[in-house]
Amino acid sequence: MDRKIEKKKWGWQRMTIGVIVIVLIAYLGQRIMQDAGASRLNVETDRLLMDTVHRGVFQEFIPVTGVVLPIRSVVIAASEGGKVEEKFVEDGAMLKGGQPILRLSNPDLQLNYLNQEATIVNQINQIQNMALLRDQQSLNLRETMLDVEYRIELLGNRLARNRLLMDGGAISKVELEELEAEHNSLLRRKVLLAKTIHKDSLSTVIQEQQMENSLDLMRRNLDIARQSLDNLVVKAPIDGQLSGLNSELGESISRGIQIAQIDDLRNYKIRVRIDEFYISRIFPDQEGTFLYAGKDYRLQIKKIYPQVANGAFEADMAFVSEFPTSIKRGQTLSVKLELSAEEEATLLARGGFYQKTGGNWVYIIDPATGNGVKKEIRLGRQNPNFYEVLEGLKEGEVVVTSSYDTFGDKDELILK
Repeated sequence: MDRKIEKKKWGWQRMTIGVIVIVLIAYLGQRIMQDAGASRLNVETDRLLMDTVHRGVFQEFIPVTGVVLPIRSVVIAASEGGKVEEKFVEDGAMLKGGQPILRLSNPDLQLNYLNQEATIVNQINQIQNMALLRDQQSLNLRETMLDVEYRIELLGNRLARNRLLMDGGAISKVELEELEAEHNSLLRRKVLLAKTIHKDSLSTVIQEQQMENSLDLMRRNLDIARQSLDNLVVKAPIDGQLSGLNSELGESISRGIQIAQIDDLRNYKIRVRIDEFYISRIFPDQEGTFLYAGKDYRLQIKKIYPQVANGAFEADMAFVSEFPTSIKRGQTLSVKLELSAEEEATLLARGGFYQKTGGNWVYIIDPATGNGVKKEIRLGRQNPNFYEVLEGLKEGEVVVTSSYDTFGDKDELILK
């Protein structure tokens, strides 16, 4: 006898589907509850950079690039134009001050010197002849004075005798009066000659000074003309290394053209380029350091060039004490330019998080959960390695310092 088979209401397929549905509902419910509270984001731990907040020595500094230059460089220019007749040294030679470098020839300059020398010598001779004539004139006046004085003496004696003779009736009164008139004339002439000689003496002093000045000026003009000839031999102005000498034999060089350069290699300076952002914080005597061959060397700013070009300005830094003897001109160095003194501070390593947060907040690792939690902070100064922490972080806290660009504004990072 056939029996009716009733179908089971719950098969294993339906039970499986039911479990799946329940799990999905539970998961969705959990997400809804999470979204209703703090926002979270799952993050792989191996993609993060972290740093532990600590106390340490902080110094504000900026890295700048510097170029090694000689402590002093002197440009050698042609004082006189001419054709290169002889080269005494080659480019790169070490020279002493006054050592010849080139010899130029300039026939026009040489002819001009000879003409000028002849003119000046002629003028000197004329002045000397005038001095001789003046001396002769002074001698003539003194000779005339001596003659007048002699005649006055003779007439005085004669007049005394004639007065005695007139008393005896030997000569007439008219003859005596004529003799007295002649004697008085000679006395007046003597007075006039004395005044003339006095004025001549004063004039002589003035003329001698004028002639001496004229002669001195002419001699100096002659020395200048002679110096122009001497300038045809180009010499090293200081001790140092010659550079930039490209002139060849037979080449014509114009007056004032730069011929070469002398570099004083007894010491060096570092010319650094600094971002214009720091122009108000750079001062003379500010110091910096650079590492070379495993040793730190200190530098000090000696000259600041305020002109800004391509967003930067330049400054010359000199060595405070010793300098590395193996550095070369034109070598590039990285200098740590100090903007503040060393002091104790709470430090946090620099990282990409700053671009997102501006230093106003960070994710710190919660020791209880191991997750990253958002926390507001305040940062102060910075250097290429650290930020100075002013508020919000304590020593020993661990901070996520890598970039936050993919985190959005989540309140918590679930680290996996």
